[in-house]
Amino acid sequence: LVELCQAAVDGKLDQCDSEWDDRASVGIVLAAGGYPGSYDKGDVISGLQEDEVEGEKVFHAGTRLQGDDVVTAGGRVLCATALGSTVTEAQQRAYRLARKISWKGMFYRNDIAYRAISREQ
Repeated sequence: LVELCQAAVDGKLDQCDSEWDDRASVGIVLAAGGYPGSYDKGDVISGLQEDEVEGEKVFHAGTRLQGDDVVTAGGRVLCATALGSTVTEAQQRAYRLARKISWKGMFYRNDIAYRAISREQ
């Protein structure tokens, strides 16, 4: 991605070979209790997978290591992201991934991708 961005800045995108994934992608932001106001920090996060599943990825934003534990350190803590052949499938996979993760006060929106799904039908 960095190479593509640099090529865009340099006006040389025509010289780049790139591959794009045609699958849909949905990301669910997992937020700390209190966010967007004053939010909790230092809560131990459980349910993070050590082995990645193809088409699923958890992106860290507001986390840090405390000993052997991953703990909250920001308001927007993680993003549970999944790919699918349709937006509906990607959404279902992303929510399933999000439900595996927990910490005290964690919350996320339950309406992610509904507009895209309505256009898909």
